[in-house]
Amino acid sequence: MGTPLEPRDEQVAEVLDRLYEEYPDSAISLNYSNRLELLIAVILSAQCTDERVNKVCADLFEAYETPEEYADAPQEEMAEAINSITYYNNKAEYIRSACADIAEEHDGEVPDTMSELTDLMGVGRKTANVVLQHGHDVVEGIVVDTHVQRITRRLGITEEERPEAIERDLLDVVPESDWQQFTHLMIDHGRATCTAINPDCDDCALADVCPSEKGDSDVDLASGEAW
Repeated sequence: MGTPLEPRDEQVAEVLDRLYEEYPDSAISLNYSNRLELLIAVILSAQCTDERVNKVCADLFEAYETPEEYADAPQEEMAEAINSITYYNNKAEYIRSACADIAEEHDGEVPDTMSELTDLMGVGRKTANVVLQHGHDVVEGIVVDTHVQRITRRLGITEEERPEAIERDLLDVVPESDWQQFTHLMIDHGRATCTAINPDCDDCALADVCPSEKGDSDVDLASGEAW
């Protein structure tokens, strides 16, 4: 079993050092060319792969350009345009409603504050953080997706379970200068090595500091269940 460093900020520093070396080009993997496209792509990405979202958005962004065009599209038409995305009916409604609010209340511009973004339908703190960071260059939090949630628990960095509680906990131990990149590194590591099912602990750069290391540890700290 790997042994995490103490205190937690030492564990975070070591994890960051190793992952920066492992994934030097870590970056957002969604394709977009403006803030509205970014917002829509992130809404669609919930519980769906970025690869699938990029494929759907390639056609979607050609069909619709302005918030008004998205808002005025019939629900059935928008749902059909994104029907290979998980929960496409709900997400079609989110996009249409959010774009209506952007057109009517924000002069057609994607908001640049957490409170205004999270007032939009379908936009939680995770989505808002992505839009702020990559659309407005405003970094005021850490995006906690399923990879961040899983890996930070496996590494013993947090014992929190819910994304917003995990974010609050991480803000205390992750240096502010690393808040944005922390997420990208976790995502890359989650895709390449620390997968949800059957992670490749034998080829993991963090195995010796991971208390969930499969083979030596009996329990996956992400789920609390036995390997």
